[in-house]
Amino acid sequence: MFESLTEKLSHTLRNLRGGGRLTEDNMAEALKEVRTALLSADVHFKVAREFIERVKTECAGQEVIKSVSPGQQVVKIINDELTRLLGEGANELVAKRPLKIMLVGLHGSGKTTSTAKLGRFLTKKEYKPLLVGCDVYRPAAIDQLEALARQESLAFYGDRATKDVSRIGRDALKRASAEGADAILFDTAGRLQIDEDLIEEIKKLRKEVQPDEVLLVADSALGQEAVNVARHFHEAVQLTGIIMTKLDGDARGGAALSMKAITEVPIKFAGTGEKPGDFETFHPDRMASRILGMGDVVSLVERAQETIDQAEAEKMAEKMRKADFNLEDFLAQLRQVKKLGSMESILGMLPGMSGVKIGDKETAKFGRTEAIILSMTPRERRNPNLLNGSRRMRIANGSGTKVSDVNQLLKQFTQMRKMMKSMKGKKGKKMMRSLQAQMGEGGGMPKLPGM
Repeated sequence: MFESLTEKLSHTLRNLRGGGRLTEDNMAEALKEVRTALLSADVHFKVAREFIERVKTECAGQEVIKSVSPGQQVVKIINDELTRLLGEGANELVAKRPLKIMLVGLHGSGKTTSTAKLGRFLTKKEYKPLLVGCDVYRPAAIDQLEALARQESLAFYGDRATKDVSRIGRDALKRASAEGADAILFDTAGRLQIDEDLIEEIKKLRKEVQPDEVLLVADSALGQEAVNVARHFHEAVQLTGIIMTKLDGDARGGAALSMKAITEVPIKFAGTGEKPGDFETFHPDRMASRILGMGDVVSLVERAQETIDQAEAEKMAEKMRKADFNLEDFLAQLRQVKKLGSMESILGMLPGMSGVKIGDKETAKFGRTEAIILSMTPRERRNPNLLNGSRRMRIANGSGTKVSDVNQLLKQFTQMRKMMKSMKGKKGKKMMRSLQAQMGEGGGMPKLPGM
């Protein structure tokens, strides 16, 4: 979502990072460009103005540290102020059991899916969630929440016989107590715009269930309007946090940067995709680093720890060390990488890689590689030497590819296995040192099959 802002800020700050003297003139020019980048990203004009003033004040009061260039200091100050703008520290949910959470927002912001995602997230924190359908107006809203709850093996409560939301909330609390649920999530109704009926309904529900958290589900694509929505909901029901949705879209990002500053309500979670697992705690410092093109390795490691089977990874590492690696193993590795998310999202978390684009052709290669391997028999995957001309033709037909695609994959796989065998012993250590040196010089990563 922050691609445009990241690109503009990176371009502006690249010149400052270069070193040299930092003067009032070049700093003023750089900050002017930063302000323009913020405004073009839909950041509220008042927020952008105050941000630049704080950066200017901090820069003026800084003594130049000998170990870094003046430009690097400015980048550090901008990073700190960006973190402050987004809300310092990780904004955790109230540590309480039972935990009652009410989700509010406009129609189409993603409340229902966010309710299910949050429920899934809480199960990892060893909660037992109950999802409550309080949207009695939108056709099939309760059905959708029930289906999502079933999909994630979460408890669900809904009453299709009444439109009395307060009653639904009251009965849901009784059900939660009876079933031992210790996290009750209320999915409320939305409107295309804020109106009195909507506000009155959520006020009544709030009074009835006395939630510990009231989270606004805000569509990041709304831009400036999202800030106004947040302000109105906060005045009506005293929000405790915000869930930003659709951060994987092409919105310019200004809403996320403005909301905390305007409402003083922290962003607690971010929806980063359509899958149930595309939901994460919002860390302002990490997001600031991503926006400035400095990556977010911590989040990448956390994502890897959650999605990659440690025992399987160790088993695979041992196979690679012994050069006992076949196409079945490679398929397993390919699927592990896919669990981490899209290649662009992974690259966006690596320092200096946020601007790198993965074209449709490159993305399609992963799917094509998987299709080719799946078109092989288990015996062929374990022993690629069996793949003669007729077998390769069968695999190409079965995977909807060409024989040349199959040949290319097998050629790359053979080269990779040869490299593994050559890396055993002293010769391998020498090759690893050489490889590390190349990568340090910007040589990049070795090419894997299918890439």
